Amino acid sequence: MSLFITKWKKIIRQSSPLMKGLFLAIGVAVVSRLLHKLIPGPLLSKAISDVLLAVLLGLFIRNTLGVSTSFEVGIKFALERVLRLGIILLGLRLSLQDVAVTGGAAILLVFTCIAVALSTAFIIGRLFKIPPRLTALIGVGTAICGNTAIVATAPAIGAKEEEVSFAVAVITLFGLIAVIIYPIIGHALGLSDIAFGLWAGTAVNDTSQVVAVGAAHSQAALNVATIVKLMRNTIMAPLIILVGLLLNRKKTSGEEWLSTVPREGILIPWFVIGFLSMSLIRTVGISAGMLPQDINHPGTLQVASSILKAFDEIAKFAILTALAAVGLGTQHQVVLKIGLKPFTLGLCASLVLSIASLCLILLCGMG
Repeated sequence: MSLFITKWKKIIRQSSPLMKGLFLAIGVAVVSRLLHKLIPGPLLSKAISDVLLAVLLGLFIRNTLGVSTSFEVGIKFALERVLRLGIILLGLRLSLQDVAVTGGAAILLVFTCIAVALSTAFIIGRLFKIPPRLTALIGVGTAICGNTAIVATAPAIGAKEEEVSFAVAVITLFGLIAVIIYPIIGHALGLSDIAFGLWAGTAVNDTSQVVAVGAAHSQAALNVATIVKLMRNTIMAPLIILVGLLLNRKKTSGEEWLSTVPREGILIPWFVIGFLSMSLIRTVGISAGMLPQDINHPGTLQVASSILKAFDEIAKFAILTALAAVGLGTQHQVVLKIGLKPFTLGLCASLVLSIASLCLILLCGMG
């Protein structure tokens, strides 16, 4: 018995740093949701979402009140693991039939926007004489999957640690700006849920930022944005290979750069597989008459609806907690160290991608 108690004390002691940061992110999420309920009027309530409040409150706490280093582990856990849990559970709200409804036009839009973002990045990079590897990292981060794409691409092109850090800082900065600006523009232009979801899914950088932007507009926009963003994610692997070939980097097993680049990046993020698995479960359930569409069995309808609603609420709060962690983990000192040229590169790539995506959506009537 004493051995059992000793083991549990050890587990609690080891998990304490993680729980501190996680509880802080959860606390920010709860306060943000409560503040959001105090916002008067439906229009203002939509424009200022609980997601936006969570990011801003997190930024305020981090850069004004300060956050102890003992909270970092839990904040990182919320940003990475909790977010991915929320995205996976979102899959239960979407059937793969939704992907078919999105249509080939969305796929063509994704490829066009990727080409626009990469072309802009490399043109601006050459114009300002920015190192090719840093240019490639910012270009891939803007075009595909934000920080995940950066970390996954770095080993393929031999990027240095500071180049990876600069690229991550640039993508994070403009992603945070997108979280604030996109919902405001979307409501001002009166974009439909589909149009806004397509815009967010093709033009916003990181997956967490896409989720935040989509959720800030509406649940329907979040559904579309998530599907489109996952389309972008699936292109990451072949694009990394292509970028590596273009930079013509000759690598050998003994080169020093292999040990200087983080290894957390993966070509196909595991949460994408989880999301698609949940979507498959939802699709099979619909076709088998197991979910709310089965009107012949009222009992089954009620139970299935309750289950889906419960998972939906868990997914929403997990995402809200993760976005609170985004604010809590962003330091203004890191942003200030980016430098003017990489900042300009990120700005131009993000602006051109955003404008091109929105214009294509509106001109082609995809909303």
